[in-house]
Amino acid sequence: MLSVLGPQGRSCGGLSRREVLRVGALATLGGGVLASSATGTDKPPAGRIKSVILIDLFGGPSHIDMFDPKPAAPVEVRGEFGVISTSVPGLQICEHLPLMAQYMDQVTLIRTLSHGYNSHNPYAVMTGFTGGNDAQDYFSRPTDHPSMGSVCHFMGLTKPGIPPYIVLPALPGYSQSLRRCGPYGGYLGQEYDPLFSTCDPKLDRELAVNKDFYTDDVWAIGDPRLPSLQGELTVDLLDRRKSLLEQLDAQASRLDARPSTMMSHWQKQAFELLLSSSVRNTFQLSQESDSTRHRYGRDIFGSSVLMARRMVEAGVTFVTIHTESKANGHWDTHNNNFKMLKNLRLPFVDRAVPALLQDLQQRGLWDSTLVVMMGDMGRSSRVNKNAGRDHWPQCGFCLMFGGGVKKGYVLGTSDAQAAYPKDHPVSPGDVCATIYHLLGLDPNGMVPDRSNRPHSIAHGGSPISEVLGT
Repeated sequence: MLSVLGPQGRSCGGLSRREVLRVGALATLGGGVLASSATGTDKPPAGRIKSVILIDLFGGPSHIDMFDPKPAAPVEVRGEFGVISTSVPGLQICEHLPLMAQYMDQVTLIRTLSHGYNSHNPYAVMTGFTGGNDAQDYFSRPTDHPSMGSVCHFMGLTKPGIPPYIVLPALPGYSQSLRRCGPYGGYLGQEYDPLFSTCDPKLDRELAVNKDFYTDDVWAIGDPRLPSLQGELTVDLLDRRKSLLEQLDAQASRLDARPSTMMSHWQKQAFELLLSSSVRNTFQLSQESDSTRHRYGRDIFGSSVLMARRMVEAGVTFVTIHTESKANGHWDTHNNNFKMLKNLRLPFVDRAVPALLQDLQQRGLWDSTLVVMMGDMGRSSRVNKNAGRDHWPQCGFCLMFGGGVKKGYVLGTSDAQAAYPKDHPVSPGDVCATIYHLLGLDPNGMVPDRSNRPHSIAHGGSPISEVLGT
């Protein structure tokens, strides 16, 4: 733990060399979220939107049991759920999404998200790249393609004193003690990684690690938190050291190393951000009313969605919400598909997403914010012997609402079993290109890897012209 103003290990001026070095290491929190843009762009491009909230339903949400039901199909295809009409004439969705049904006239629904990348990593969702393979992409690597949030940061979509890119409620894989690929800066460098919040959700009951992977009755309750620094050193404690940065500047100049080698510009920015009262306030969900907390839900998903709304209000450019592998997180429903969806997954989506939609409209954030909800894949048409559905990247859904996209619009038709697109197939790269286009970035733009070789930021995708609003 860093000891600031502590009793031991001090130089004659107040801080030891070791402490200054350890302070410098703190700026790697979140991979160095605060590095300044390396593009040389003096003025970020003007887009139709200012912020993006990307909701990643990790594991593969069952499109046929949510937004693309097939009530006329055989029971082994259509499954156990009925359908309900929505606010869009002729559009039906799952009966267990009643609130979403009321708001479908406010959203764009894509029913033909299709690719061949059969992997649970959020790589395709967060980068638009689908050319990898599951075995190679299981863990994040410095050679990975950068996430959309990282590209936005690199391209200069930043604001002073505001983190440009945040991932909630924690880094993908946190519940399994691994770092899944997808959300990072990759070959752009760690300085373009997001700021990851942390969380420690409380479960309704203790989970058996292997036995309860397909549970349908355990809710994870909790809030994302601003991460602490170096063990017991919290941001609140740092805030009480009002002259911390001044101490560091003074002490670094007295040590036998040049200040520029001790602490880079972006490391100092990291402290300024984490000591910022506005950033800390954004993480304080206690400032929200009980009625608002109830509308979103106090489960970790609902809390993350509410936090995302607070983030875009504060000026954050890109917020990603990643559902996780334990309790009411993952959508990998090989077993117990229908109870998992009915009792846990669909209720928390049906509560939090409409609440976000309402708040964006009521708070004047609708035109400046784009919300995108999708998963790494869909699920197989036929129900398996374990009452589950298996991996199926060939067809899935993407939901969009907010600035720049049409209201009450459905793009694409799948076949009679929701197995393959009949028309208008859409790739993750196309979704990615659409997001860049609305932010004012050129979807055909390139970024350099570590060997200075150019790579497409949308990986060959094109903006989905049919969904763009006027």
